[in-house]
Amino acid sequence: MYKKFLIPEDSSLEAALKRMSKLGQKCLIIANEGKFIGTLSDGDARKALLLGRSIDSPVKGIFNENAFSVFEDEYEKEDLKKVFLKYRYDLIPVLNKKNIVTGIVEWKDLFQPQSPSPKRDMPVVIMAGGEGTRLKPFTNILPKPLIPLNDKTVIEKILDSFTDNGFYNFFLTVNFKGKILKAFFEELEPDYSISFVEEKIPLGTAGSLHMLKEELKSTFLLTNCDVILDLDHGDLIDFHIKNNCEITLVASAKKLIIPYGACEIDEQGFLNKIMEKPSLDYLINAGLYIVEPSALKEIPHGELFHITDLIEKVKSKGKRVGVFPIESGSWVDIGQWEEYRSALRKLS
Repeated sequence: MYKKFLIPEDSSLEAALKRMSKLGQKCLIIANEGKFIGTLSDGDARKALLLGRSIDSPVKGIFNENAFSVFEDEYEKEDLKKVFLKYRYDLIPVLNKKNIVTGIVEWKDLFQPQSPSPKRDMPVVIMAGGEGTRLKPFTNILPKPLIPLNDKTVIEKILDSFTDNGFYNFFLTVNFKGKILKAFFEELEPDYSISFVEEKIPLGTAGSLHMLKEELKSTFLLTNCDVILDLDHGDLIDFHIKNNCEITLVASAKKLIIPYGACEIDEQGFLNKIMEKPSLDYLINAGLYIVEPSALKEIPHGELFHITDLIEKVKSKGKRVGVFPIESGSWVDIGQWEEYRSALRKLS
C-alpha cells in the first residue's frame, strides 16, 4: 500500500499534485528506485508555483531533502506520537538499512480516527445574483445556481463542499430570478443557516457586500456560484492568517497548450526558432476568496463593483492580497457550456 505514496525525483510538479489529489493526501515520498531521498508536501508545491516554477518542472529542487524518517524495527509508537504532535507530519517514511522505503506510518496509524470536521463559525457569502448569460437557454428558465449537476443542483453541490468542512452560516446574494431561488430553499429545508441578500439592481461580484457590513464583523469566505473546489479549507485559512492578508484568492494551476507552431522573432524581425505547440503556465483565479471585514469599507453603496475592483483598492492601500494555489483537478467550473459538460462527466 505504501508504494502509491512514492514518486521519483524526475516526476513533474503536475504529476505530484495529481497524485496527492487522487490519494487525498498532503504529502508524498520522493524515492528513486525505492531509495528514500525526501518528501514533498502540498505546501512545498504551492511555494514553488508562487515562485514561478512551471507546473511541468520536476520536483527535484522543490522537495524536502532533510525529511524525517525512521528505520524499521527501531522506533517506538509512543516516540512517534510525540514527533507527529510536535511537527504535525502527515506521514513518516520507514526505511531499511539501505535507505529503501519499506513502509510508512500515518497519523491515523497512531491516533484515533478524527471526528467529522468541527463546526466553523466563519461566514460564507455566495454570489448568486448574476444572469448566467453564458449558460442560456437554461438560464432563461432557471437561475444559474439551480442548474442540475447530475443528482443535485449547482448550489447544493457548492453548499455540500462547505458543510462537509464544518461551515454552516451562509449568505446568498440574489437578483436575477431571486424569488425562484428563495422558494427552492424554502422547500429544501436545509439544516444550516442561510440568509438572502436581495440586490435591487445588479451590483457586480462584490457590490452587494456593502449590504452585509453589519453582519460580517469577522473574516469570511466569498465564492462564485459556478465553482466547486476540493481543498483543505483549514490550510487556506492558515495561509491567509500566517501571511497577514487582507484578501486571499484561490488560484488553479493551469497549463495552456497552443496547438500551433509559434514563431520566435528577433529584434530585426528575423526568425529565431519555431516552437512546436508551446505551453504556458498560469495560475487562474478559481473564484473563492477569504476577505477581512475591514475591506468592506472600500465598497461603495449601491454601485456596480466587482471583486477585482476591491482587490485593486486593497492593493492601492498597501495591504496584502495572497494567492493560494491548488491543482487544476481540484477546481470544477460550470460557468460556460463546455465547462458545464466537463463538470457533468467529472462529477458523475
